[in-house]
Amino acid sequence: MNYIIKPRASRKIFSFYQNVAKKYRHTYDRNDLKRNAHDAIFSMYEIERTLFRRKPTLSRWAGYHMANSDKWYFAYTIEGETITIVDACHAQNMRSSESNAK
Repeated sequence: MNYIIKPRASRKIFSFYQNVAKKYRHTYDRNDLKRNAHDAIFSMYEIERTLFRRKPTLSRWAGYHMANSDKWYFAYTIEGETITIVDACHAQNMRSSESNAK
C-alpha cells in the first residue's frame, strides 16, 4: 500500500498537541509533543492493516472511509493501492466536532 497524508490531517495532529503543550506547559514539554505527534502520524500507516474501515460518524466525513487508532480518527479514500488520509480528529473532539458541524 502507498499512503498519502494530506497537510490538513497532519496539521490537525500538530495543532492538537501544540494546544496541549500550551495548556500544560509545566508538565508537557516539546519532547512529549514530538512523541505524541510521531505516534499519531505513524498510526496512519496501519490503516487497512490493523486499523480497519468503518462508516464515518462525522457528517463532514460523508463519502470517506474512517479508521481509528487509540486516540485518533482518520478520514481517508482508497484508489487502487493508494490510501489518502484527508483529515484527522482526536477522540476527545469527535462529539464536539459533530455538534460544531451542524
